[in-house]
Amino acid sequence: MNEMTGGAHRIELVGREKLTVSGVEDVERFDEGGIVMSTAAGTLIVTGSALHIGKLSLDGGELHVDGRIDSVAYEDAPTERGGGFLGRLFG
Repeated sequence: MNEMTGGAHRIELVGREKLTVSGVEDVERFDEGGIVMSTAAGTLIVTGSALHIGKLSLDGGELHVDGRIDSVAYEDAPTERGGGFLGRLFG
């Protein structure tokens, strides 16, 4: 399911303070330290501090994030032993 099957997917990061993601299908988890979302290109994990969702439009598939952004990464399929990055991050 990591193939681009749905709408367009785009990430725009301005400095380390503003992130815009298009092609968002669902927000699975959110707190001030991390956001986990399903996108047209797979599961996307954003980590940082004082993260705040400024705008979320699932109809339009767009998400705006403010705060200090430390990393933006796609989750691979979890392995049997490690549970993947998401498991280590929120486990």
